[in-house]
Amino acid sequence: MQRVGRHGRQPPEGGPMENGVGQEPGTPEPAAPRAARPRPRLVFHTQLAHGSPTGRIEGFTNVKELYAKIAEVFDISPTEILFCTLNTHKVDMQKLLGGQIGLEDFIFAHVRGETKEVEVTKTEDALGLTITDNGAGYAFIKRIKEGSIINRLQTVCVGDSIEAINDHTIVGCRHYEVARMLRELPRAQPFTLRLVQPKKAFDMIGQRTRTGKSPGEGRVASGKETLRLRTQGPAVLEEGPSPSEEEAARRVDDLLESYMGIRDSELASTMVEAAKGSPSVAQLAQGLDSVLGEFAFPQEFVAEVWAAVCHPKGDKE
Repeated sequence: MQRVGRHGRQPPEGGPMENGVGQEPGTPEPAAPRAARPRPRLVFHTQLAHGSPTGRIEGFTNVKELYAKIAEVFDISPTEILFCTLNTHKVDMQKLLGGQIGLEDFIFAHVRGETKEVEVTKTEDALGLTITDNGAGYAFIKRIKEGSIINRLQTVCVGDSIEAINDHTIVGCRHYEVARMLRELPRAQPFTLRLVQPKKAFDMIGQRTRTGKSPGEGRVASGKETLRLRTQGPAVLEEGPSPSEEEAARRVDDLLESYMGIRDSELASTMVEAAKGSPSVAQLAQGLDSVLGEFAFPQEFVAEVWAAVCHPKGDKE
């Protein structure tokens, strides 16, 4: 006598039971669901640039969260952090943290030091400043052009955060807004800049500026896996930029400096990606306007970006 199932039905001979339903003989068993690949735990080492014990941070997806994590480790306010450099404690704009961090990069946070005020008279249209920002509310000086108005003022240094123009605070403004304000100041009329310099360690005192360019300025080394920080959405792991992508981003960054007086490696990389996906200048202009409309890029600038990425000089047709 055969034993029956609890529902009074016998399983078919040779066929296994699946959720109480008999399978036909020879029917392959359904594949087990593939386990989701666990996201790797990303831990970065960090120090305060002027000197501190080494801390460890993880779990951030954008620059503001990164600053908050660093501030938590060192028991300071996130607003104390002016900017971060990678793998050097010096105020080196070629090592500035942008939108990508190599998985083995060491993060140095430069915090607020002394505040200073300087009076400037605009005798030319251009002051000779290149502005960038930290992605968290502070705009600062990335480059000082040799022989310029600002270059003649020894108290103004690369790395200084611009806190106010004529007592009008600019904290929270983007770099392009600050550059526009400075361009629109009238000539021959003195104005005051309130600056905050990074806190310096003993071996950093006396360093004023570094103006040399590097093909990889502000970028992580190519060929390495990096954490890409995005303004919107989660951070993603991706391969570092190829040499051709780095060169295209450098060309676009140079155009940003020439047209707008700013440098922003992450913005340049974003524009390179947009240009590569745009078959014409008109479509690039439309795409940039939809995602970066606040910059109000002039048409001739967009045309030069498209040419720099899609038809760089020296490329063969």
